[in-house]
Amino acid sequence: MNAADLDYQARTLSGCIPPQLVSRLLELGHGKEVEFQAGRGEWFCAREWARLLGVQGRQAEALEVLAPYVATGWWPAARAQAELLESWGRAEEAIALARPYAEVVGLPLEFFGRLLARHGRRDEAVVVLSAGIEGWFLATALAEVVEGSGREEDIAALLSARIPAQHRCDGPWCCRGLDPDMVIGLVAAIRERQGRIDEAIALLHTRQQITSVNNRDQLADLLARHDRIEELREYAASEYHGHAAQRLAEVLEERGDVEGAIAVYRQPGDSPVRQCRGAVQLAQLLARHGRCDEAIEVMRVLADSPGGAEDWIVDTLCTLYADHGRARDGLAYLDTLKARRDGEEEWDFFRMRLRLMADCGLLDEAIEQARVHPEGDTWYADWTISDLLAEAGRAEEAVAVLEAHAPANCDSLAGHLIDLGRIKEAVAVLQQRKSEPVVPVSTGTFSTDPPF
Repeated sequence: MNAADLDYQARTLSGCIPPQLVSRLLELGHGKEVEFQAGRGEWFCAREWARLLGVQGRQAEALEVLAPYVATGWWPAARAQAELLESWGRAEEAIALARPYAEVVGLPLEFFGRLLARHGRRDEAVVVLSAGIEGWFLATALAEVVEGSGREEDIAALLSARIPAQHRCDGPWCCRGLDPDMVIGLVAAIRERQGRIDEAIALLHTRQQITSVNNRDQLADLLARHDRIEELREYAASEYHGHAAQRLAEVLEERGDVEGAIAVYRQPGDSPVRQCRGAVQLAQLLARHGRCDEAIEVMRVLADSPGGAEDWIVDTLCTLYADHGRARDGLAYLDTLKARRDGEEEWDFFRMRLRLMADCGLLDEAIEQARVHPEGDTWYADWTISDLLAEAGRAEEAVAVLEAHAPANCDSLAGHLIDLGRIKEAVAVLQQRKSEPVVPVSTGTFSTDPPF
């Protein structure tokens, strides 16, 4: 066992038993196999087995499971052990374990700083995180742990000074992710915690490029938290991505004003991005409130609009058809779409047809049609065909289909083998290690080398 192999496993999920299949083994009562593999260098088995031992009060045994992994010096193993120690109320041991790793500016330092802050050592956390403020994730941690330290003003000034006032990034990693808009967001969060809401709002209005992260808009969320609905409504009318409109609709729905929420989504937006997102969210809102036919009609209009028949939009429409007992109508729509495309139906759309056919009780027909499709002998088609076969009770055939493209389908193949009780075969399939690229072991430090 060495850090390079462990790092390769964790980064690529290749040549190992991945987390979802570790969970499957345990669900089906194969704990002994997980325990055995944990002792043979299978990191995800070791991590989960140690957690389960801890839950059972067998803490010493849990630490023994992780010990060989931690001994390699690999940070994720040390972090997992520190998290277990903390969860057991042994925070000082967790801090002592993590401290040497925190000498490397990066993810270990972020974890260490947050760990200190959680256990009454907030001043020390502020000091150690301040040393690595040039990274966006460290700056974010610092802005959060500074709460209650009495140093909010110092840190707000430190953050603001990181980037010249007139600078505007020309790419996502220009300032290592700590761009002016992110600094504004962090300082605004500090101001909000101080109760200086108007200042926080004014700051967020000065953002120029990145206003949303992970489909959430900080200004919209702030306005909603402080019940400034009219300001949120005004902001939603102009915000490009539609995230502010989404937050406004969520607030109205939470308050029982479903018609008001619907009206928000029905308002035409200035951007095609917002129009498309708004239509999908409107359909989801209607479906949540039992207005399924209206939801389907909204998605039909979107899919039939110029350029609207993208695979994810059609998939959303077909899912609505299937979930509300209208699978045959979904098939009819796919027939119409296929006719528009001169009788051609690429796999991304054809797989939607298969699901609808199965819902109509045409599972065997779906399998036969899938086999003769022009893309039916590809590795990605095998995933769908094998699932259909398994659903039809033909698990051995499902395995045979996947074996034709075993290297590309090893996770799916192993999953079916596990369901059949062929555990050793499943593990052997997963442990077929691909050639490993010569790359440095991840230490949790920031990198500008691709892939990000």
